[in-house]
Amino acid sequence: MATTRKAWTREELLILLNLYEKIPFGKFDQGNPVLIQIAERMGRTPGSVAMKLSNLASLDARLAARGIRGLSGASALDRTVWAEFHEQHEALVPESEALLSELLTGDADSPIEVQPEFITLMQPPEGPTENMASVKVRRGQRFFRQAVLNAYGGRCAVTGLSIRELLIASHIIPWNAVEAHRLDPRNGIALNALHDRAFDRGLITFDTELRLVCAPALRDHFAEATVSQSFKAFEGKPLAIPAEAAGPKAEYLEWHRTTLYSR
Repeated sequence: MATTRKAWTREELLILLNLYEKIPFGKFDQGNPVLIQIAERMGRTPGSVAMKLSNLASLDARLAARGIRGLSGASALDRTVWAEFHEQHEALVPESEALLSELLTGDADSPIEVQPEFITLMQPPEGPTENMASVKVRRGQRFFRQAVLNAYGGRCAVTGLSIRELLIASHIIPWNAVEAHRLDPRNGIALNALHDRAFDRGLITFDTELRLVCAPALRDHFAEATVSQSFKAFEGKPLAIPAEAAGPKAEYLEWHRTTLYSR
């Protein structure tokens, strides 16, 4: 007797799209502990979760540009939710974060940190109850940080620093500048706190070859040991981007060079 396949729901696909941005393509494996945990909560097999992520990968123009093709079984619903997720980041990213937390903890407000091969329950924020707008912002920021840091292998793209607590998912186009780009992981670079601050203040940028460029105001201090070690030593060197990561979008860096960088 044939068994009936369990149809995927929109909510499940939003959860997988959330994970899709946080887990490298090469980790879409049924042996990945994250996929095993998600599958168990969904009442599915790890293999089915891995396969669905690979189906979604077939819709990813970023992978196609690198000659990588996912599995060809993407459904009409997969295509619809994929398009909605990427066209409505501001609304659907927070929703996907809430769905992921609810799936794993039973509470949509319990913060979860996803790294490529494990999930951690984070300490919930303390203080007065937040309004819904604040909750959505926090969920979106949490997604952005995890997606960006994971894309860069949990390392600063300039120095290689791998202490996650000292890393920032640095916005190329600032959060308050253009709302449409806020939650796009390709609008982020993993930087340590010092280089994030310099990038945010326009004291450094990256050229079309992704090489570090220091502003004249910063170069004036190259004689100082700390500035020399932190900036001069890395000037002209390209961002360290894992081979499977898409890296920053060129148009975002062009905006930074022409709008924020102090020439």
